[in-house]
Amino acid sequence: MSLWSESGRRGAFSAAREGPARLDAVEQVKDWTRERFALGEGDTVLVIELAGTLPGFPPRETLVGFWGADERRHHFKVFKAVEDVVAADIPPAWLRDSLAQSGGIECPCC
Repeated sequence: MSLWSESGRRGAFSAAREGPARLDAVEQVKDWTRERFALGEGDTVLVIELAGTLPGFPPRETLVGFWGADERRHHFKVFKAVEDVVAADIPPAWLRDSLAQSGGIECPCC
């Protein structure tokens, strides 16, 4: 069966997960991230949701990446759909340095 076929169920790239509630959830995660890490309006915050592909992992995961004027990239992952993420899922501010991407490592979310 092809990844692109619909065969009676929603495919991996279905638009069924789109809509105002999803957009509101993405914006809320961005706002919580900005607040938690004291980011400015000019700092970049990226929120994406991916389908889990490995056995034993949750079916959806939310990836958050952020960086500011210093160009130092940070990222974390929440093993939930973006609509299910709550403020308590955002790592504490004191973990910021440990969320920084090391040089030379490619990050799938950034």
